[in-house]
Amino acid sequence: MNDDSAAVVIRRAVASDATDLAGFASRTFFETFALSTSAANMSAYLIESYSPEIQRREIEDPERATFVAHAGGLLIGYAQLTRGPEPDCVHARPAIELQRLYVAPDWHGRGVAIDLMGECVRAALQLRAVAIWLGVWEHNVRARTFYMKQGFVQVGTHLFNLGTDAQTDLIMERSIVR
Repeated sequence: MNDDSAAVVIRRAVASDATDLAGFASRTFFETFALSTSAANMSAYLIESYSPEIQRREIEDPERATFVAHAGGLLIGYAQLTRGPEPDCVHARPAIELQRLYVAPDWHGRGVAIDLMGECVRAALQLRAVAIWLGVWEHNVRARTFYMKQGFVQVGTHLFNLGTDAQTDLIMERSIVR
């Protein structure tokens, strides 16, 4: 439940955020995608992707930038950029991947995702990227619509393995230089 009077604070994640982030990330991923795969696939993916130790390593990884959003002392969203090779369909180079962006359902439509995106764009520019790219599940209409409103365009597709379930992600790209 959200507190309408609570100010949203976005900051760079630190190692001590790992446990809260692991719980939040698992919960929001499950809520978003549980109906799209088997319980076994979901369980395997959550274990391999969102333990506190994995989150701590990702937060401390110099090739990543993780941002957390809090309101009233509660974690309400997060985003993560990851440097690495761009898929061939991404045209601008260097580009950085927006690997994750999730907001608690009670906070949807309140500007938290836009604010997290703003932090990601600022960080990507500091890292000298000229574009941001991402993969979004082809059936996640809410996310696809949000990304299009943020200036992303589809440039390709790739497979995303959710356990043993291969799903199609749309690859989207956004220029961040004027």
